Amino acid sequence: MKNEHERYNLANQRKLVGVLQILGALGVIISFFFSQPLLCLSSAGLELLMLAGFVVRLKIKDSFLQSLPSFFYAVLSFYVCYAALIDL
Repeated sequence: MKNEHERYNLANQRKLVGVLQILGALGVIISFFFSQPLLCLSSAGLELLMLAGFVVRLKIKDSFLQSLPSFFYAVLSFYVCYAALIDL
């Protein structure tokens, strides 16, 4: 992953991105048992991270197929957030 972040020209933000991804994932896992608003907030945060990853991949001229996983996870996170909002 270190090499990938260097390829994205984001080597200095690698730790921040990792911490945000871990916090988002923990928030989603914990909120399934305790809090719908936290589920929406956590999944929205992950959605933004994945959309940013998708944009970065397109910006560095990766193919759409190489960029597709980040887009898929952004859509999945959006769905989780939307479903959590409906259940509020």
